Amino acid sequence: MPIFEYKCKRCGHKTEFLEKAGNSGKHKCEKCGSFELEKLFSTFSAQSSSKSSGSGSCPTGTCPLS
Repeated sequence: MPIFEYKCKRCGHKTEFLEKAGNSGKHKCEKCGSFELEKLFSTFSAQSSSKSSGSGSCPTGTCPLS
């Protein structure tokens, strides 16, 4: 199940909820108890456990960004 981040419209507190995709359930602000929450756009991060034989994190070892 994905984690979604919400911001309370009343007090501005940000919190995360673990929920099923397409869930339309109401969440409550942990801080003030309001149900007026706005879903935020969140990014994600992924890591690879494989080791590269080149230098740095680029497979060729010649990454222009490093």
